[in-house]
Amino acid sequence: MIIMKKKNVELYALALLFLFSLSSFESAKPIKKEISVPRIINIINFIRQTEPRIPEITDEVLYQTVAEQVNILKKYQLKGTYLLQYDALINPKYQKLLKEEIARGSEVGGWWEITQPHVEAAGLKWRGRYPWDWHANVGFAVGYTPKEREKLVDVYMAKFKEIFGKYPSSIGSWFIDAHSLAYMYDKYHIVASCNCRDQVGTDGYTLWGGYWGQGYYPSRKNAYMPAQTSKGQIAVPIFRMLGSDPIYQYDSGLGGVVQSVATLEPVSAGGSKIWVDWFFKTMFEDPSLGFNYIQSGQENSFTWDKMKQGFEIQIPLIASLSQCGKAEVQTLEETGKWFKSRYPVTPPTALSALTDHEQNNRKTVWFNSRFYRANFLWEGSKLNIRDIHLFNEKYTSDYLNKPDSSTKCVYTTLPFVDGCLWSSRDKLAGLRIYYKNPSGKMEEVNGGTPVVRAHGKMMNVTWSLDNHLATFTFNLSEGELSVTCISKNKNFVWDMRLTTLPKVELPFTSIIYNKVEAVQHHFKYHVLSRQGSFVDCRKVSGDTVLQIKPKNNKIVLALNN
Repeated sequence: MIIMKKKNVELYALALLFLFSLSSFESAKPIKKEISVPRIINIINFIRQTEPRIPEITDEVLYQTVAEQVNILKKYQLKGTYLLQYDALINPKYQKLLKEEIARGSEVGGWWEITQPHVEAAGLKWRGRYPWDWHANVGFAVGYTPKEREKLVDVYMAKFKEIFGKYPSSIGSWFIDAHSLAYMYDKYHIVASCNCRDQVGTDGYTLWGGYWGQGYYPSRKNAYMPAQTSKGQIAVPIFRMLGSDPIYQYDSGLGGVVQSVATLEPVSAGGSKIWVDWFFKTMFEDPSLGFNYIQSGQENSFTWDKMKQGFEIQIPLIASLSQCGKAEVQTLEETGKWFKSRYPVTPPTALSALTDHEQNNRKTVWFNSRFYRANFLWEGSKLNIRDIHLFNEKYTSDYLNKPDSSTKCVYTTLPFVDGCLWSSRDKLAGLRIYYKNPSGKMEEVNGGTPVVRAHGKMMNVTWSLDNHLATFTFNLSEGELSVTCISKNKNFVWDMRLTTLPKVELPFTSIIYNKVEAVQHHFKYHVLSRQGSFVDCRKVSGDTVLQIKPKNNKIVLALNN
């Protein structure tokens, strides 16, 4: 035992106290965390006056549904956005109810489905089967001439201002044509819009290949197509509605059949607590780029009895996320103003889902920019780049200058990889990685868990193969998709191959060394290889369309037409 003098003991004690204080100070310092991207929630309820499809859903049932939506938002002190069809706009009961909501901080705007009172107020003849008819050529502006669309906008805006003292800032719909939207912006200065999520055939409406989530500035020639330039865009951000399941919604309609619905809608997956908890955790915790956007809420046609459970699951959770600072609840107008103050053109954004509520070991990454979108899907040890669609503001919608005579509506972009429409249940199309195995045959690679990071304006994914054969790095930037391979084996041989359902109709017209040319609805577009080369395989194999060979272990695809 060592015996210290009293003075030495005191000095030793002081030293320990200093060290303890220093340690406490260091541990008390705030830990610098990576700045989280904004996570924005709009609660949008859109309102119809009448529902002709089901006799039991009376006008009063529809009104009481909206009253219950108002009550639950009041209970949790949340503001919402209420979008009115013209027939609901002119109903004094909705006017009184929603004026009280405006005083509470909520927003009231327009829902752009066309109804009989609306058409007749514009001096036009109603062609519908009912006072509200959901067929595209009657119930949506695409069914009317450009001049008729302007009349419909003028009448709505005048009536809205008469009732609420101002023009609406937000107009939403399943889809709005570019002529109507540009007219709303140029003359009435709306600041935000929203449209339906990607879908195939649902309710007769196909919107496929668009900016998958968040928001974008549309082309003046095609409201579904993101613009690439400020000159070519309508300066109104459109936000994608309904909150699609990022893993399962995409392939719920493989081969082009009508899709089922897996969304945040309270009458859909949004009515399941297990799914909602997973979806919010994914949207608010998994890696994302730019910002994440979620739309909660429901159209009143489904009635309160059917949506009540979903609202009672979602609204308390949204209030909790808002209170703890994990999410910001905004009106659609506020989100539009925020977007426009931040982005002069459509930004690159991305989201990921790195867990699977179905326990199938699936993971996904969605990337969007003003030039293209891409989707990576892992299922177990396999990777499939199941979607790449290109955007071009010059691609004109069929409905820009003439009315739609069909009861259905189709909006598309420019496909390079389409894992839904080029697939069947038994044969999934996509772009996959292959390597030369020890026996000399090319086979699909197997890998582990991907590492996903947002870096500046780019999404980065690192994926290591089983047995440490190689590591692949994918960089998704605004105009390019690059794939880099690092392997300790100098003889490691790999390539990428696009496979589809045999005999499926494809847009490709020419595949040469550094260029793939294609045509969609008479519109020409292409993909360039800045590093690596294309090989046309269409005459060699029934399901392999093309091969992409790397150069110096790297492939770079230019997707900015």
